[in-house]
Amino acid sequence: MANSVYSYWSSFRALILKWVYRKRSIFRSFNKLNVTSSCLFIVLTISIIYGYIHLFKAVPHVIVEEQISISSKDSSKESCDLYDGTWVLDEGYPLYNASECPFAESSFNCLANGRKDNGYLKWRWKPNHCEISRFDVGVVLEKLRGKRVVFVGDSLSRTQWESMICLLMNGVDDKTSVYEVNGSKISKKIRYLGVRFSSYNFTVEFYRSVFLVQIGSVPRHSPKRVRSTVKLDELDNVSSKWIDSDVLVFNTGHWWNRAKLFEMGCYFKVNGRLKLGMSTMAAYTTALNTWASWVENKIDTDRTRVFFRTFEGSHWSGPKGHTCKVTENPLVQSKSEYSEYRSQFSDIIREVVNNMTVPVTAMHVTPMGSYRSDAHVGTWSDNPTVPDCSHWCLPGVPDAWNEILFSYL
Repeated sequence: MANSVYSYWSSFRALILKWVYRKRSIFRSFNKLNVTSSCLFIVLTISIIYGYIHLFKAVPHVIVEEQISISSKDSSKESCDLYDGTWVLDEGYPLYNASECPFAESSFNCLANGRKDNGYLKWRWKPNHCEISRFDVGVVLEKLRGKRVVFVGDSLSRTQWESMICLLMNGVDDKTSVYEVNGSKISKKIRYLGVRFSSYNFTVEFYRSVFLVQIGSVPRHSPKRVRSTVKLDELDNVSSKWIDSDVLVFNTGHWWNRAKLFEMGCYFKVNGRLKLGMSTMAAYTTALNTWASWVENKIDTDRTRVFFRTFEGSHWSGPKGHTCKVTENPLVQSKSEYSEYRSQFSDIIREVVNNMTVPVTAMHVTPMGSYRSDAHVGTWSDNPTVPDCSHWCLPGVPDAWNEILFSYL
């Protein structure tokens, strides 16, 4: 269509020039301004027609491309679940050597404790519908500059804390600039550990709080079997120290079982009253609601990014769940004799978080861990006579938790 306009305009211009040439004597008598105005009018009319044709052709094409691009990005973002995926072999793993990290607990350094195979170190978590950004230690160190990262929970939280420090130390040239602020050695029962990265002016801290709520005294006239209590309606008495942080990561779950509660004489208490008949799951829900209320009232979520990691899969088996068999490779399908019991904890966490009035992220790591029957400590700890199918070797699964955590940041 544009070519026909060009052809028409050329013919039209030739006719006008020919007519002007033959009648130039007549045109001389006219006002020159009138002639100029007439010619400009003709040129302007043809230009408008020509421009409209090109605008009509071009504009719809640009709009369609933009809509497709936006739609594509939105749909991929909405469909991406970081916890729906598979473990893939990656020769770029592991991301650090636990024997070279002074903050990796010896109990979790399976290779140093005699494990012969190392295939369990080579697995990377890959979501099905998106990619987790490759861990770039330099970028993460800069993002954490001047910040305070706090982990709160049980020994699985401590493992993630150790993993994060070992991951980050790889990017620090002067290893002596990374130190525990009180000179403390890592201990299973120490209540506080804080490691400072002085070159970047940030700390990564761990507070041991296995229930998140307080351990209380025994009310008067209680049955003799009651030796301690868990005060479900009061958060841990060191919770004030968690407030002034930039990243706050919680977990609790592994102590909420009969062996560590009732068999040890520990029962629940609410409003100062003993609740002997309260179930573990009801107590867990009450404790998490206490935690949620504390976060809503005490934490400035405009500053602090809050996470709650769901229950981590373990692979105890046998009639009483006392058998620990570590496999050489991950399971092809996720399974566990106690998966239903474990998923109840995760379901409670996710429901409580979803009902909160402030932004909190539930890190639903339960499914991804359920495949990794190959990655537990087993008998490769500092006490091989006590097998362990709850905790993870380092490097290992907790590194994937931290890679996901970094992706949020």
